[in-house]
Amino acid sequence: MAYAKKILTFIFSAFLIIPTLLAAVNGDHSYVEDACSVTRYRDLCIHSLASFSSTAKNSPSRWARAGVSVTLGETKNVARYLVYLKKHSNRMKGKSGVALSDCIECFENAIDELHKSLGVLRKLSRTTFATQMGDLNTWLSAALTDGDTCLDGFEEVQRGKQIKSLQNRVLRATRFTSNALALANKLAATGLRSLPDP
Repeated sequence: MAYAKKILTFIFSAFLIIPTLLAAVNGDHSYVEDACSVTRYRDLCIHSLASFSSTAKNSPSRWARAGVSVTLGETKNVARYLVYLKKHSNRMKGKSGVALSDCIECFENAIDELHKSLGVLRKLSRTTFATQMGDLNTWLSAALTDGDTCLDGFEEVQRGKQIKSLQNRVLRATRFTSNALALANKLAATGLRSLPDP
């Protein structure tokens, strides 16, 4: 009898707690949905940044930083894949080999530009905010162009499964970058009021 009471108490407690937990999760989810509303690839944004909801909340600077951070991770993954293809693929010769080498260089540049962008977002300052936002836009736009340049290099190349896989990975990385740029632009538009007090 005592055991049955314990079970009933546990079940009753669970019914009280679960709605609270769900409300918290849904509240966090609304943060990421709001942040991602400015992005072109909204579903990708929500999926990749959902884990930042509880810390970023309504902060445009934190969302921009999260966007650049996940973009940097994605870009590094693609760069590693490209280098692997260069070393191990027998099919990447001739035109496709040249395009691949150019693509690797583009992604190395993009990684550098994303690192610079992250550096800006880690040291936001009220006194240099406008300059920082200009630099951020320049570097993220350049990283986006790098991805597009890589894809352009494969336009004249005969397509196979390997090329298609490469293009899909690069395209995904450019979508991450596009979203990061949109989040950075939202931060710039929100202005100084989005920064914490000194």
